[in-house]
Amino acid sequence: MENNTNFRRFFGASLTILGIIVVLFALIAFLSDGKPVMGLSVNKAESAAPFIVGMIFLVTGVNLVREA
Repeated sequence: MENNTNFRRFFGASLTILGIIVVLFALIAFLSDGKPVMGLSVNKAESAAPFIVGMIFLVTGVNLVREA
């Protein structure tokens, strides 16, 4: 049972970190005024998708860590 708890904590921490990175990317892309960000050209409307995905990863990761 302890193996499962450790895996959930590790996976939750990984999802949380990934979520933070994706949310930060979406916020930088939103503020960039159409200039390429890390080689990707993302306009304001397209920056909503990474933000939503990042928030899903972040919330899921925090819940996994909290419940483990």
